[in-house]
Amino acid sequence: MKLTELVAKVYAAPRGPEIAACFDYDGTVISGYSAMAFYNKRFRERDIGPTELAKMTWASVRGVSTQKEFAELLDMSLGAWRGRTPDELMKLGESLFKHEIAAQLHNEVWELVQAHHEMGHTVLLASSATRFQVEPMGRDIGAAHVLCTEVEVVDGVITGRPAGTPLWGLGKARAVRALAEAQNIDLTKSFAYSNGDEDVMFLETVGNPVAVQPDHGLAQEAERRGWPVLHCVPRGGMPSPVDVLRTVGFYGGFAAAVTAGIGVGLLRRSKRDMLDVSTSLGADLSLGLAGVDVDVVTGTEYLTSPRPAVFVFNHQSKIDPIIAMKLVRGKLTGVAKKEAKNIPGFGQLFQLADVAFVDRGNTAQAKQVLEPAVAKVRDEGISLIMAPEGTRSATPKLGPFKKGAFHIAMQAGVPIVPIVMRNAGEVMWRGAQAIRSGTVEVAVLPPVDTSGWQAKTVTEHAKQVRDMFVETLAHWPSNNTNGKGHA
Repeated sequence: MKLTELVAKVYAAPRGPEIAACFDYDGTVISGYSAMAFYNKRFRERDIGPTELAKMTWASVRGVSTQKEFAELLDMSLGAWRGRTPDELMKLGESLFKHEIAAQLHNEVWELVQAHHEMGHTVLLASSATRFQVEPMGRDIGAAHVLCTEVEVVDGVITGRPAGTPLWGLGKARAVRALAEAQNIDLTKSFAYSNGDEDVMFLETVGNPVAVQPDHGLAQEAERRGWPVLHCVPRGGMPSPVDVLRTVGFYGGFAAAVTAGIGVGLLRRSKRDMLDVSTSLGADLSLGLAGVDVDVVTGTEYLTSPRPAVFVFNHQSKIDPIIAMKLVRGKLTGVAKKEAKNIPGFGQLFQLADVAFVDRGNTAQAKQVLEPAVAKVRDEGISLIMAPEGTRSATPKLGPFKKGAFHIAMQAGVPIVPIVMRNAGEVMWRGAQAIRSGTVEVAVLPPVDTSGWQAKTVTEHAKQVRDMFVETLAHWPSNNTNGKGHA
């Protein structure tokens, strides 16, 4: 079944918290198994040897088909954590989620979660994994409840044994039924999503079961019972040869454009012409060779009028700034984290373009660095592109907005123009080094007038603009909107 059909089914369901959306975690919300990140971390720290890593990896990849096999895998996992504190493991889980596991998120499942939130449904994660693996994702998707295998803690440290019944197979189904009874949830009208045949009993608890990227056993069961099946784009793993070639084309195209820009700049004796050719032609060539299209579904006119302006975009991928360059086109500069100065090729170009490099941990220094950016916008008519989140979000969830872009716009007396990118993370997700072909949809919102702003109200204005992003992402404009264009 197509994702659009499943989303429509969610919207056709009754509204309210008495309807639950129950998501399995490993293999369903994410591609692969979160435990692998923990195993690899322990191997890198020489906490386990190659033989033990191989056993754990094989057990995770192969999957488990019986309660006994799951108990053996759980014993291997928890035994290695014996003597550690829950706080230690929660910090580890948060770190691994941010830097590794979140990149495995199925965007198709993310859209289903958002649809359930729109309907006011009770979203919950139900997993046989531990809380250290599951809770960070539960928080990011806004799950009201996280049901998982708890670990035993005695005198503040983990014993290496589970606390209570592990949530595998029948244990997960029973936990969902118990929660439903306690929360007055109507399971006959609720939804459940899973990828494994061990979760048939879990899927049977609801009136609307869905097999997500199912293994062979669940695929057969879903066909027999007439359950919908959702196939997702796989995350992680080795990039295909085609994706490697696209990525080489991306960097090669930008390098060729910079070379052309340098030639134009020398002929015209103009640094600005050099930068305009390098950024505009570079964005066109690199994205074109990578097979990435940019579709402006609404607001094309706001990219050219008014100028100058401060253009702000949501940040999910390494290619977001290149997409912004393609859209804004010429007479632009930017603000980036100081680490961007060291990116081969791009770092040198950013320095030539007088990009302001900000140390995110030094607020006083950041204010000083931004002063030249204000002058460029105000006095030279140069537009600014900036990601107010400051860093890429681990999932499509919009992060908090920092206030730098809004102070610059206010002080320079220019408007804020929001550029909302819908799916840049699907062509190059967090942690990926290769680029996939695809279309990034963009909605450019009307300029926000800053003439009446004051320093004491900037926090409020930043929140208002962020709310515009949230609203646009939740209710994406139709492709039939009059402002549609192709960048």
